[in-house]
Amino acid sequence: MKQSRLTIAIFAALLLGVLVGWAFPAFAVRLHVLAEIFLRMVKMIIAPLLFATLVVGIAGHGDVKSLGRLGIKTIAYFEVVTTLALFIGLGFANLFKPGVGIKNIASEQTGLTRIVEMASTTHHNSFGDLLLSLCPTSIFQAMADGNLLQIVIFCIFFALAICAVGKKAEPVVGILNSVASIMFKFTEYVMFFAPVGIFGAIAYTVGSNGIEILYNYGKIILSLYSALAVFVLIVMYVACKIVGISLRALIKAVQEPALLTFTTASSEAALPKAMAIMEKFGVPKSIVGFVMPTGYTFNLDGSTLYLAMAVLFSTQLVGIHLTIEQQLVIMFALMLTSKGVAGVPRASLIVLAGTLTSFNIPILGVAVLLGIDQILDMGRTTVNLIGNCVATVVIARWENAFDYNKMADFIKMKNLKTNTLIKIKHNVSFNKDFNTNKKEIEV
Repeated sequence: MKQSRLTIAIFAALLLGVLVGWAFPAFAVRLHVLAEIFLRMVKMIIAPLLFATLVVGIAGHGDVKSLGRLGIKTIAYFEVVTTLALFIGLGFANLFKPGVGIKNIASEQTGLTRIVEMASTTHHNSFGDLLLSLCPTSIFQAMADGNLLQIVIFCIFFALAICAVGKKAEPVVGILNSVASIMFKFTEYVMFFAPVGIFGAIAYTVGSNGIEILYNYGKIILSLYSALAVFVLIVMYVACKIVGISLRALIKAVQEPALLTFTTASSEAALPKAMAIMEKFGVPKSIVGFVMPTGYTFNLDGSTLYLAMAVLFSTQLVGIHLTIEQQLVIMFALMLTSKGVAGVPRASLIVLAGTLTSFNIPILGVAVLLGIDQILDMGRTTVNLIGNCVATVVIARWENAFDYNKMADFIKMKNLKTNTLIKIKHNVSFNKDFNTNKKEIEV
């Protein structure tokens, strides 16, 4: 209910921001401070949230060796699929160029642009520079600078050390679990300010660029949803084909949690329902219980694809040209930085801000995307859910544990229920029409 109210408030703020930016451009430009405050609040979340959730996500499985074959297969599949998502997002961003054509608002001296001053180059021009920058000299310095790459590397080593220590480290895991829970609630409080921040961002953007900016917004939305559709219709279809199931049947099976995810732009409410459905679909409970939660840390297909597009959009917006090598370096970085913040509202926005900061790219693109992030989030979160449902089937089949008979029975039952419901509706409609005609005849 809270999520529904927040969604309505966000869309209302979006429309109001467009109207104010169009009708009162001079006043709307001064509203940049609202967007700036929200962006600073988002940046405030990044370091503690990523540290707590990523360490718990890795160390929470206990001894790394105990994960065994299932863990290795799961992580391997996740990395292959998310890499494909990255390259699809990269390809569509280069094809559609959604950031090209927007007036360079970074040149205007406002409070917003002072915190996102344009840089002519990125810090990491090669893989060698990236590897060197991965090693933090101080975790506190990395957190202060918002360097996600260094924070991720520290978290991985810290989590592995926790696993090696074993029971002695359980109090630390407990504390970090509490910190993660606190940061989730903290993020929820920050997101209550999202409608105000979105209103300021969209009003400022329309006021400084004119109503024609909506064309660019349409191009961004079209680019993302086209890329998501290609990912599902090609990558997910091939994955399902390899394991011998119908993608259409699987999507139909999870349509209820998928619709819930799309309308709320949140996977949290839909996850328990999706897990229960996948068990009925023929995936063993042990595999569902491991793959689905792990997938929401390491297999965010829709969000990863979006991040690739959003980074290039941000560079196109401020006129920074990236070579293919530089784009690949950033894609490699996104493979690391996109882990660990699943289930957090506006998680991709948080990761995007941190990644841009790490590469010395202005976060002005975050301010521009903020206005339509709810619309973008609906699509990418739904693909996250579908991708993780497909992953459970693939891993189960890989382990020779998928029950095809159970899947067939579930699909048959699903179709039977659908046909019965259609028949009941038809009978109700027929009886209603018959009684109406009968009354007319009696009259």
